[in-house]
Amino acid sequence: MDLGLEGKTVIVTGGAANIGRGITFAFAKEKCNVVIADIDEEQGQKVAKEAEDLGGKVIAIKTDVTDYDSAEAMVQKTLEKFGSVDVLVNNAGYVANKLFLKKPIEEYDKEIKINYLGVVNCTRAVLDHMTERKAGRIVNVSSDSGRVGEPREAVYSGTKGAVIAFGKAIAKEMGRFSITVNAICPGATIPEIPGTAGKESMWAGDITVEMVPPETKEKIISQYPLGRMGKPEDVANAAVFLASDAANFITGQTLSVSGGFSMA
Repeated sequence: MDLGLEGKTVIVTGGAANIGRGITFAFAKEKCNVVIADIDEEQGQKVAKEAEDLGGKVIAIKTDVTDYDSAEAMVQKTLEKFGSVDVLVNNAGYVANKLFLKKPIEEYDKEIKINYLGVVNCTRAVLDHMTERKAGRIVNVSSDSGRVGEPREAVYSGTKGAVIAFGKAIAKEMGRFSITVNAICPGATIPEIPGTAGKESMWAGDITVEMVPPETKEKIISQYPLGRMGKPEDVANAAVFLASDAANFITGQTLSVSGGFSMA
């Protein structure tokens, strides 16, 4: 099936690691122009070179999604380079996995700013252009935590629920401009390849093993009917579909890509 994505310009926030890296690769394979909007410029440049080998034109622009001026500057640089923004994938995210009463205020403040305010900022930064063109796709990477609530992720769950509600509201406002807005909710998805997360990532160094030791991983997998944890490409495939011509009559929807975790 021709998804109609070749030559389209796609911004992927947090596109330099884990799920974002997978999404960057997936759009590059569709021969898109891809902008990796990531605070980790060094890792972004590394992933951009890898992605270009897959068929797309890929650049990295250092972006702090919590700062509207930074988000707006990234969009302007994208327009100067490629002439349009056809797709925005709001993927940048952060979680500090701790019980709520044990979590320092600084950590949940960071979760709110990256996971929710970052989506608001980047969405606002692209909408003037998209409404002028009367075309656009926005794909928000939320989480099944935002649908069911997860212990040790209370504030994170709240931000991801907010992303779903925000997206539905924007979908209603922007439908008259032929702009679609949808959300993807991954389950637990952790990097499995060493060296694929830069120093700015929450997955930097040995943090993957720290956050998800083998015994914890087994407990997580036991909750998934399909018997495995998610992979970046699982989410990436859904993002590509929702950004494509094949999904042009789908908006305001929330799709769990989580091996059946939240079906109840």
